[in-house]
Amino acid sequence: MQVVYNRQGIGDVLLLTLHQTDAKTIVEEYGDVTRIALADSGEAVAYNIFNASDYIDINHYELLNIDQDFVEQVNHIFNNNGLNETLNIDVSPKFVVGKIDSIDQHDDSDKLSVCQVDVGEETLQIVCGAPNVTEGQKVVVAKVGAFMPSGLEIKDSELRGVKSTGMICAARELNLPNAPQEKGILVLNDQEKVGNPFTLSMYQA
Repeated sequence: MQVVYNRQGIGDVLLLTLHQTDAKTIVEEYGDVTRIALADSGEAVAYNIFNASDYIDINHYELLNIDQDFVEQVNHIFNNNGLNETLNIDVSPKFVVGKIDSIDQHDDSDKLSVCQVDVGEETLQIVCGAPNVTEGQKVVVAKVGAFMPSGLEIKDSELRGVKSTGMICAARELNLPNAPQEKGILVLNDQEKVGNPFTLSMYQA
């Protein structure tokens, strides 16, 4: 699930996106909650919660990696606004600390690297085009199922015939404050533990 809150940009509205879709949708209003659903099945694909700060201390949460407490808070908001529905979503961390164990040159591109990245419980093969990627780096990995701040959903993919599972992230792709605009992945402190959820406290501009 993608969670977006930008009070300066869009106002006191919490945006929750469950699925990206180009299909026809319908909008239903329940007090401060707007439910967006597929027109044919009624399945919810997104919710907008207005006057969000009246219900929840959003700054208390790491919105890239939400937890069960956040989900319960949202369900409470639904209930308070007459929406008889609950969120049941996977809250396992989708943005985690990874360690680049090895790098091979892509056979079909001199600008792409094929990285083996340890993310704790597994090793992922990720194709990366960043010029600063090297072995041994601690990095931020967006796992399959993650939503980038841009709205991009991370899925299994192939880049020029090579399987890629996840994404090694740049600071600007994570919409971090004062992120450098030049191309390059975010390199974390070597003391960060592989597999831990990424938090803003790990970032130094």
